[in-house]
Amino acid sequence: MRVVVPFHQDERLPAGDLPVDADVTVAPELPAGDVWTRLAALYEAVAVAVAGGDRPLVVSGDCLVSAGVLAGTQRAGHDPAVVWFDAHGDVHTLESSTSGYLGGLSLRLLLGAHRELLADRIGLTPLTEDRALLVDARDLDPAEAAYLHRSAIRRSTVDDLGTLPDGPLLLHVDVDVLDRAELAGLRFPVGDGPRAERVRAALASVIGTGRVVAFDVACPWHPARPGEERERTALLAALADLWE
Repeated sequence: MRVVVPFHQDERLPAGDLPVDADVTVAPELPAGDVWTRLAALYEAVAVAVAGGDRPLVVSGDCLVSAGVLAGTQRAGHDPAVVWFDAHGDVHTLESSTSGYLGGLSLRLLLGAHRELLADRIGLTPLTEDRALLVDARDLDPAEAAYLHRSAIRRSTVDDLGTLPDGPLLLHVDVDVLDRAELAGLRFPVGDGPRAERVRAALASVIGTGRVVAFDVACPWHPARPGEERERTALLAALADLWE
């Protein structure tokens, strides 16, 4: 089942920004209130869609949606660890972030940070640090590097994943894990990264375990300029083919 969530945080994306055919589009009218109230409403809808589907592939505009995906897999009776492909750590807290960009908290929220703001509102049971594998995070702020150094989060590269967490898995990929030369228009491009075929091979190896219960693809990119639509469509089609 393909689930498309056409949002970047709590902002609706323009039509066609996520060029993949959807079985389900999650696009509720969000309530008034602060950003956490709006995100909780959106991710509650994501959790409902994920819990009610078979092998969901979720495509969205940012990494925060993973909270709804994890909550949905838990409702469906799974207890997955997370394998997180991203050029960034996404392990900030509100206190450590210098930019204030909420996407930089995405993985840390799954691990119980600020649970009163999101996890508790959508019934998400946070993961312990040892049940997270962070893949190819190479652009880390000092606070993130310090946290990762003392945490039990495991780290790897795309080319050497090492030992995956036990049990069922939630597979998350932020497309900015690709080297910046591989994909135009990213909000937060990072160099010194892998080419697309290496990322696909690594994702295929995780999917090939037969233990992935949901696949979450985050596309934090700017609206496409002429000529970029075809590149994005091809990328999402290739990722969907891996899953299906």
